[in-house]
Amino acid sequence: MLNVIGVGFGRTGTNSLQLALERLGFGPCYHMLEVIRHADHLPRWRHALSADKVEWDRVFDGYRSSVDWPGCAFWRELVETFPEAKVVLTVRDPERWYASVKKTIFASGEDSEGPALPPNGLSPEAVEFTSFMGGELLPRIMDDGRGGRLDQADEQRAIETFVRHNEEVQRVVPADRLLVYRVTEGWGPLCEFLDVPVPEEEFPHVNDSGTFRRTFEGAFAERLGLTVPGTAG
Repeated sequence: MLNVIGVGFGRTGTNSLQLALERLGFGPCYHMLEVIRHADHLPRWRHALSADKVEWDRVFDGYRSSVDWPGCAFWRELVETFPEAKVVLTVRDPERWYASVKKTIFASGEDSEGPALPPNGLSPEAVEFTSFMGGELLPRIMDDGRGGRLDQADEQRAIETFVRHNEEVQRVVPADRLLVYRVTEGWGPLCEFLDVPVPEEEFPHVNDSGTFRRTFEGAFAERLGLTVPGTAG
């Protein structure tokens, strides 16, 4: 059962929030990296995209919290399915969000910092994952009646999608159940919202644009039993 639902888009500090939630006792926390690490998870999400009824307890079996995509694409269903769970909406400046996703998640070409692929090129696992993200999940996120893919939208439309999502979450989720949160705020607001003590260590600020590719290469390597320089330990 999920106790905390992160509903912010990717590249809003979701990896940092994942680590923070696990440190606070709300782990394991589901993140898009889990889809890469576990071969049996992708079919769960493909089923969720096409099924009329999804057993969300089974999708998140073994997890106490969720952040990032693909979970946040189903935020309405999760908020309804787990009515006792608290909801965290990670946000950041829309223009800076777009700049970040453009050079990481949505990037292409040799001069970019992405997409996140295994070091020796496209493995079958990477092909399957990127096909799911681009061909199946990202079109769902463009929920404005005009269709298309979020990663192929121009800057204005992508930002409109981002802002619309954040506004809709705040309209639907009761204020006493929702924390609108910037990870730059650190432990304070998060711990107060979850009613837990503030840890003594620093808040885990991780996975900036410069480390994005290495993070995802490490996840693919973990699944394939390989070692990527700079990711071990």
